[in-house]
Parts: sequence; structure tokens; C-alpha cells
Amino acid sequence: MSRTALDILRTVYGHAAFRGHQAEIIDHVTGGGDALLLAPTGGGKSVCYQIPALLRPGTGVVVSPLIALMQDQVRALTEVGLRAAFLNSTLSLDEVRRTEAALLRGELDLLYVAPERLLQERTLDLLDRTAAGGGIALFAIDEAHCVSQWGHDFRPEYLQLDMLAARFPGVPRLACTATADERTRAEIVANLRLQRGRVFVTGFDRPNLRYRVQEKDNARRQLLAFLRAEHPGDAGIVYCLSRKGTEQTAAFLVEHGVPALPYHAGLAAELRRFHQERFLREDGLVMVATIAFGMGIDKPDVRFVAHLDLPKSLEAYYQETGRAGRDGLPADAWMTYGLQDVVLLRRMLEDGDADPMHRRREGQQLDAILAWCEVTGCRRQALLRYFGEVLPEPCGNCDTCLTPPETYDGTVAAQKALSCAARTGQRFGAQHLINVLRGSRNERIERFGHDRVSTYGIGLELDVDAWRGVFRQLVAAGLLAVDPDGYGGLRLTEAAWPVLRGEHPLRLRRDAVLPATGSAAKPKKARRSAALAALTADSARLDDPATEALFERLRAKRRELAEAQGVPPYVIFHDRTLAAMAVHKPLSAEAFLRLGGVGERKLQKYGEIFMGEIRAAEAGLG
Repeated sequence: MSRTALDILRTVYGHAAFRGHQAEIIDHVTGGGDALLLAPTGGGKSVCYQIPALLRPGTGVVVSPLIALMQDQVRALTEVGLRAAFLNSTLSLDEVRRTEAALLRGELDLLYVAPERLLQERTLDLLDRTAAGGGIALFAIDEAHCVSQWGHDFRPEYLQLDMLAARFPGVPRLACTATADERTRAEIVANLRLQRGRVFVTGFDRPNLRYRVQEKDNARRQLLAFLRAEHPGDAGIVYCLSRKGTEQTAAFLVEHGVPALPYHAGLAAELRRFHQERFLREDGLVMVATIAFGMGIDKPDVRFVAHLDLPKSLEAYYQETGRAGRDGLPADAWMTYGLQDVVLLRRMLEDGDADPMHRRREGQQLDAILAWCEVTGCRRQALLRYFGEVLPEPCGNCDTCLTPPETYDGTVAAQKALSCAARTGQRFGAQHLINVLRGSRNERIERFGHDRVSTYGIGLELDVDAWRGVFRQLVAAGLLAVDPDGYGGLRLTEAAWPVLRGEHPLRLRRDAVLPATGSAAKPKKARRSAALAALTADSARLDDPATEALFERLRAKRRELAEAQGVPPYVIFHDRTLAAMAVHKPLSAEAFLRLGGVGERKLQKYGEIFMGEIRAAEAGLG
């Protein structure tokens, strides 16, 4: 790797060394090669096109799917001294013309543009004129999984980006994504005409994320207890399946003292932008959202992503949870799910207008995430295995590793449940079948004569919650299928008959007893010291009250500067840089420059300000 690239990394970005395959990727793209890069969120994909754009003649053109994302990235690049701009609908005509002129004059290092904008004749003509003078360094296609027609973020405009190969021959193209299974990778390569390029897969593991799944009881109360016990004062994202659910959950959290905002496609565009800006700029805010929110969110200090409803696929789940812990600090991926989620998603799948092939694929994706929810082994191993990656040993940082689930021989329970579904006509939901098994007497059971079937009252050995877990696991295992046209009725699959006949024994997991949901745990002190300890080898000193106080002082100064400049605080410095500052207390330019995340421009702009705060704290002033 050329020394020049390493110099850029150190002087511009403030990092001492490349990570993983970054140096190899940068070398390949700088040399004119095409590539597909798969790396986890927070894995450093952006420098893999930003540095080659600085090393090659001309401007790097970055295709980015969201206005908020490109604005955020341009702000961050400007902070480190790069000449970056964007073209999108937020600009006035005069601003557009100034940006276009700067591009033609070669005055931009990086230009961000949405795919819709790039495909306009005006933009293509602009790029043609720029390329004619040798002024395009590369094309970077961010969030490249949007090209996949099977994916959860499919955008038709991405399919037209294949024309870049023919229209701009000789200009390297780098497609980047954090989420792509084997099928999606093949689709990206084919649709973007990257067959002659290299594929770099740096791994999907996010070891700082802790994966946890709970059986759904009272989801909002469970969420509140989780936030109060483990994330008081932290920023996070809560995903709900419906717009109504986001608004009700946000209101519930606010009512119980947690600052929260709703976000969904039904809100006015201006209100959505306002909520997103608040989330990016404020500390400790919780965004309650549908999947309309989140792609490309660069906020590094999101400490948790919670799902109150089951996502439609493991790809969607991985993409959404990847928005937590981008700074490398410990973060939680927490989810509640229940059989009612499966019923709802099956119904949505059947009611959708997808063709049979897509519907079948979506059904397979739902089956995969159901099976993942019910694993008894390491949850991280199972997640990575889905993406074709092998983790040799259990991770020790997921719920099934930390508190291994108890299993039992569930063959008899499964036979009773399956038999009950069969003898009542395979058209009733789990709650009705549980009532039959437990011998309940109600009008519905008597109206259908289910108090006279042989399975009536044979399941008294399990309580309602335990039976609910049995039915949920039988659906996840593919022994029972949800009939979306029958209002959630359960029917037997072919795989159920060997179990019914006693030919195939079955082990089930015993659900943990959930705490009462009538009241949530009382707030605890945020575990900031424990989190910051992960950032530096000098972790013991982070428990020192004076160091902790200095860290909070530096955060307050950062917040003051960010508000004055109208930028998110992390654009100035990440928490990990402030943590190192609080521990090592640099009081010279040389020492300050040695901090991770401090380049020459940030030293010049902020060095004296933050060193002044350190001196004042050391002197016991204010």
C-alpha cells in the first residue's frame, strides 16, 4: 500500500493504521479496479472510496440513496478539511449551479448524488463534460443491496446504474453494502455489471452487539423495563411494524419519562426531517420508527436497537440492528416476538401484490428469522451462518450464550398440540387450541363442539404461557403453518406427521419466566464507565470519578460547539475520542494529534479549545 494513502489516513482522518482489508481495497480501486465490498456497519467502508478519490485525478462521485445521509457525510468530510458537496432537491437553483461549476473546475474531492438525480439528463450531461476532461476519479455506489429485487430496501433506480460501466469506461466503480447473502451478492454483481471486479467480504460479525430475543408479553412494558434497567439516558431506535404502533409507543415512552419521537412515512416530510435532525443532534433521544427510518444513519452513539415486532427477514434485522454501536462501544440488539407477529406477517405477505416467486422467497425469509428466534445454541453463530460465515466458537455475548435456554423432550406436548389442531379442523388459532387442550369452557368451544373432541382437556400439565411457547416453536420448526386467509388458523404440514406418529422425537426450549409487566424497573445510573472501558487499554482509569467528570465536561463543550455550528456532536468528535482525551489528557499539539480520530484539520480547529477544557479541569476551575 502506498505511503500516500497511509499519510491521508493519518493526517486527514486521524487513524494510525488501516483495518482488515482496507489497504488492499484502496490499492485495488486506486489502480482502477472495480469491486464489490461487503463489510459490517461501522466497518470503515467509506474510506475505501474516499481515499482513492483523493489519490486519483478528479472527483469521486458517490451514489447515496438518502438526502439526510449525504448531507451528514458532507458535513463530516468538510470538518476534516475535504472539499465535498452534494446535489439534491434541498438546493436552490443557484446552489446547484455553483456546485456544478465547482465540479467542472475540479474543485471538489467528493460529490454525493442520489440515484434519481444521477439518472437525470442534466446530471448525466454534467458528468459527461466532467469525464471528458478526466475529472471523474471513481463512482462509489453506497447501500448497493438496494439493487436487489429480493431485498427489503429495493429501489428500481439502482437497476439503471448499470449504464455507468458503458457510459464511463475506465472509471472504477466500487459498490458497498453491509447486508447481502449469496443470492443478493450475485444480483449486485450482475445488475451493476461488476463481473470483472473483485469481491471483498470482510465479515458480518459485530462483536460489540449483544443479541437478545424475548417472548412477547406486554411489549411496551418490556421495552420500558429494558430501557430503565440498561439504557437510561441513551440514544436508541425502536422499530415497530405499523405507523400506529410507532406513535403509540413513542407516546407511551414520553409518558413514562423517556424522551422519544415517532417516525414513519405517514408523517409530513418536514416533520420527518425535523425528527431525524433532532435524533442526530441531541443526546439521549429515542426514535420510534417503522422501517422508513434508518438507512445510512451515521450517528455513532446509538446504544440500542429494539424491535417490538418481528422483522420480515434476517437481512432486514441485520441491517436495522447494524445502526447500533457504530462507534465500537457495547450496544444491544433487543427484540420481543410472539406468534401474533407471525400471523400478521403471513397475512401481509399474502395480501401483497408480489408475484408468486417473490412471495415464495419472502416466505422463506420469514421462516429463516423464525428459526433464528428459536435457536438454542449461540445466536450469533446462527446469524452469521445465514450469511455464509462460520464463527468457530460460541460468542459469549448473546442471550443463548449468557443464559443458555433449558430444553426438554417436547415430543408428547407437540403430539397433543398437532393432534388438537387436526381434530378441530385445522382452521383455529393458537389461543383457541390452548383453551381446548386445557379444557376451558366457553361459548366458542361449545358452539363448535370442541368440548367433545378427544384432545379436550388433555393438556393440563402445561399452563397457558407454556402452551403458547409450544405452538410458537412448532410454527418456527415448520410443523404448523399459519393460514393467513383463515385469520391465523394453524394447519399441519407434511413435516408434522412423523412427529405425530412418534417417528421423530422433538426437543423444545422452555421459555424463561418473564418478570411481571405491571411495573417497570426503576432507573439505574447509566453504565457509561463500563462502556467506555471498551475503548482504551487504559480502561482502569475510566472508573476514576475525576476522569468521568472530565469526559462529561468535554461532551458538554462538544455539544456547545455543535449547536453553534448546526451540526451533530459526533461530527466534531466521537465519544471514543473524547474518552481517550479524558484518560490521556493531552496538553500539546503532538499529544493531541496522537488521539484516534484527530487529524490535522481537527487539531487546528478544536485542539486549543479542548486542551483548554482539560487545563481548566486540572486546575479545578468551573
